[in-house]
Amino acid sequence: MTKIAAVAAAVVAVALPAAPAAADDAPDERPDVSVGTWLAARTQPAVQLTSFTYTGTVAVPTSTINETAFNGLTQQAVEAVQAGKISSDERSIAKWLFQRIAADVDTYLTETTPERTVEAEVGGLCTGWWVTPDGYMVTGAHCVQVGETELSRLFAQQALAKFNEQDAKEIVAGLQGIEADEEILKLAQQIYVTFNTGHMKIRNLQQSLSVLQSLPGGGVDKTAKATPAELVSVGESYPGKDFALLKVNGQQNLPTVPLGEDADVRTGDTLYISGFPGLVTNTPFFSLESRLEPALTEGPYNAKRTTQTGVPYIQTQAPSYQGNSGGPVFSKDGKVIGMLIAGTVSEGGEASESESFVLPVSIIKEKLGEKNVKPAQGVTTTRYNEALNDYFRNYFEDALPKFREVQALFPNHPYVAKYISDTQAAISAGKDESPRPVLMWVLIAAGALLVIVLAVVLVKVLGRRRRRAAAAHAPYGAVPSPPWQQHQLPAGHAQVSPPVPPAPTPGPYGYNGSNYGHGPQPAPQHGQAGQPYLGDRTRDVRYGQFSPPRDGRPS
Repeated sequence: MTKIAAVAAAVVAVALPAAPAAADDAPDERPDVSVGTWLAARTQPAVQLTSFTYTGTVAVPTSTINETAFNGLTQQAVEAVQAGKISSDERSIAKWLFQRIAADVDTYLTETTPERTVEAEVGGLCTGWWVTPDGYMVTGAHCVQVGETELSRLFAQQALAKFNEQDAKEIVAGLQGIEADEEILKLAQQIYVTFNTGHMKIRNLQQSLSVLQSLPGGGVDKTAKATPAELVSVGESYPGKDFALLKVNGQQNLPTVPLGEDADVRTGDTLYISGFPGLVTNTPFFSLESRLEPALTEGPYNAKRTTQTGVPYIQTQAPSYQGNSGGPVFSKDGKVIGMLIAGTVSEGGEASESESFVLPVSIIKEKLGEKNVKPAQGVTTTRYNEALNDYFRNYFEDALPKFREVQALFPNHPYVAKYISDTQAAISAGKDESPRPVLMWVLIAAGALLVIVLAVVLVKVLGRRRRRAAAAHAPYGAVPSPPWQQHQLPAGHAQVSPPVPPAPTPGPYGYNGSNYGHGPQPAPQHGQAGQPYLGDRTRDVRYGQFSPPRDGRPS
């Protein structure tokens, strides 16, 4: 058997065909799915919704009419009626007065007491993305802070609506005998929007930054919570280097996205933007979990631009909206080549999809280097990407343990639980196409060849035994004479077989071997000189050889 095994091993070594390459030989090669599908699946876990919040106490004074100024305005109204510039009805005169006051509120209104206060909170939503597994996040500068003018506008818009409406009703009520229509009410409100905003004060202002993260056991859904973030560095808002770096403490094994180079893309290439458009995030029509999944848009790289201060920006036709700010922009290879910062808007506030502007990745690397932050990819991302490639190739049995490893490494992962469920369902449905390991192919081939070798050997052994069995039952004449009994006659003489002696008959002492006659035989003379008795030799036809009796004596 040892010899057989050695032969089989030698045959396997020579004859075994090359096994097919395993899928993991190129784990990062894109499966046969669209670029957008592959890219969105890989990058979504690292793209997060961010928020900045300002809280404070908003204080506005009570206002009163400046009688002197108002009397002078009334005289102007009389003169305008007399000159035919306005109609003489009271409603037309009231509209004319409100228009003049709204155009110069500080001339006709003055501050008085009491001061009115309200607690207010304003903020905004943007997009950020993890750049290291331990919690460093990149986003836009305008996503973490706003200027004083913009902040006042936000607080006025959020906190003063109630005061503006109340003050407008009071001034309209002073118009005795005039029925206030919608136009008069709007003019009155505009007066107090302008006055209250201009005289508003914000006290006890506090700012907070947060990242919306999912909790263990689920995706980004109703279990998500705002996790505080620390502002590490911030640049200048657009058109400057619109960059900010956040740090969320206590993090590990976070999913990340890799950084590319400016040279990875050029005019005409397709760019991909990931982020949270506000027109979806802020709508009440979609469920919370669906609103908190980033959207992917794509469009061509149109041109490279440079601001008057020398900051480079990429113009792209990939659609973007308010809320996309700070989101990563990818090449087709899945690497970040920039960050979405701005877009042009129409006079009505509508975004222009043909003009989105991207801060190049070289600026992002420059700012990260200033804080000695090195982008890194952790094992969570590596395993997740490998699992996704297996999943898209229908290698579900190969993908399942990798997805489970990702879940163990990062329980807060927003999407892996769904992939595990879908993978298990695919396996149960018999859709798995995972390739067998190379070792298994080797063992299968070796086993098959070993069976063949053993079968050949067995056939040969059985053939030999059958031939021997056939020889044992053949007639005596079929057994060839020993070589020394075969005499070669001269040429021309026929071979004559020796005469066959008659069968022996038993004598008084049994078979004598030297006497084949019949009847009583004389007793042998033992011990006669010169006649040593050596006993008979009998022929064993089965084995073709001679052997002496068992005791050396005649039996």
